[in-house]
Amino acid sequence: MSETTRIGWIGTGVMGLSMCGHLQAKGFPVTVYSRTKSKTQSLLDKGAKWADTPADVAAASDVVFTIVGLPSDVRAVYLEKDGILQSARRGTITVDMTTTEPSLTREIYEAASSKGVSAVDAPVSGGDVGAKNATLSIMVGGDKDSVDKVMPLFQAMGKNIVHQGGPGNGQHTKMCNQIVLAGTIIGVCESLLYGYKAGLDLPTMLSSITKGAAQCWILDNLAPKMVQRNFDPGFFVEHFEKDLGIALDECKRMGVAMPGLALVRQFYVALKSQGHGRKGYHALLLVLEQFSAIQR
Repeated sequence: MSETTRIGWIGTGVMGLSMCGHLQAKGFPVTVYSRTKSKTQSLLDKGAKWADTPADVAAASDVVFTIVGLPSDVRAVYLEKDGILQSARRGTITVDMTTTEPSLTREIYEAASSKGVSAVDAPVSGGDVGAKNATLSIMVGGDKDSVDKVMPLFQAMGKNIVHQGGPGNGQHTKMCNQIVLAGTIIGVCESLLYGYKAGLDLPTMLSSITKGAAQCWILDNLAPKMVQRNFDPGFFVEHFEKDLGIALDECKRMGVAMPGLALVRQFYVALKSQGHGRKGYHALLLVLEQFSAIQR
């Protein structure tokens, strides 16, 4: 990658805006598209160019990054009318950083390859804080040559960048990540509920368990927010529920039983149905409080 490499960026939500901003700060020329143009304003103010469609982004770019919401959004952005592959030139590299279905990732890879375009999957973990601080963990799948070419761009956005193998392996690795998060987040919520009912001072309790065998990212970063009743999103409930659904579909395909994952996913379905889909995924605490008739 040189400073003249033209970057395309599609999706400027909670994480995408900061991630694109890091590339722009490195001096790369950037063309952006988002469903809500106003969300790109800070990038436009710093010199980014606006494109009216994903196809227009691809036509103006050497490397196109995407980080959107649902698998249906990924499909539309890449494969449907006015999508990236409609106008991407031979030699273009596309990088999908959305968490999506491994099967869809493979479909995009094959469709891109037929046009001489490289497709890399690179979902991330670390939330809005990791995106802002450029400390994301990036799980990469795709051909080694393409991954090596975009590695300097990943290094502007993250700290732990691992090539997991062929196309789709980045997404499979992200499913492993989400399975761990599902089990951990419910454990943290139940710990806080237990401490509350036992009459403990929750910040004092956390000062002990965050330094012992229970220490983890969720205790350090999300438990204090739960104590403060701050459920602002770093990662949306509706997106996490989507991820758990993808993981369960993959489990079914592979014949793997995941009862814990299935249970936690149902709690998130309930949380979303109660109108909390746009809260942070640590809002799982709200459902568990209802089960114990805790009014806060």
